[in-house]
Amino acid sequence: MLLAIDIGNTNITMGLFRGEILMGNFRMTTQMPRTSDEYGVLIRELIRNAGFEPKDIEQVIIASVVPDIMYSFTSGIKKYFCAEPIIVGPGVKTGVRINAENPKEAGADLIVDAAAVKEIYGGPAIVIDYGSATTFELILEDGSLDAVVIAPGIQMSADALSNRTAKLPDVEIKKPKTILAKEIISNIQAGLFYGSIGEAEYIVKKMKEESGLPNIKVIATGGLGGIIAEECEAIDVYDSLLTLKGLRIIHKRCTGK
Repeated sequence: MLLAIDIGNTNITMGLFRGEILMGNFRMTTQMPRTSDEYGVLIRELIRNAGFEPKDIEQVIIASVVPDIMYSFTSGIKKYFCAEPIIVGPGVKTGVRINAENPKEAGADLIVDAAAVKEIYGGPAIVIDYGSATTFELILEDGSLDAVVIAPGIQMSADALSNRTAKLPDVEIKKPKTILAKEIISNIQAGLFYGSIGEAEYIVKKMKEESGLPNIKVIATGGLGGIIAEECEAIDVYDSLLTLKGLRIIHKRCTGK
């Protein structure tokens, strides 16, 4: 089996693939610091709780935007799974061309999303990834990553409100009953929820306008993408597993398996 791992600033998302079939997926917080043993034991137990055994894992691929944990994390993988992981980055055959002044600046998650879209949905497309940051990726017909817009993530915005103001509390991010809210929790939820929808609709509109691709497909992914996609007219498809699928695609391109 293949263990595909997406390391984000907030969560580490993992998927178990047998061939092209996703057998299970799970996540853990991106907590720093952890030792290699802590990573290895935690991942091993998550796999067992999903009904599989660590010995079933033959290959591992990792995309990470958190370089500070990579030494301990990869050491844990090698120690507890006896596997040499493929790390998405320079020199790895992703099949994605990056149209940027400095291609090395492109995050591994952006590259993996582009690889997934190219094979599963085809280009051109816009991917909105609702992670720690909200990213809008323009992917051309040939699968190349042409442009990226980066905005604060929804949870990041919520945290900033509660941390940087004296009287605003932490809130659950969800759609309020009405935008005309009458109490503080719903006031904040309305701003976060409808503000994110407005952000997506306007940025997508401008990306379509400036790219000259008015009929481009829009795909959302990421943990909070689902609640936005339900209400946002600019989003055509929500695929919560897009990044894990992209990791499997890149692994196959690198190994032929």
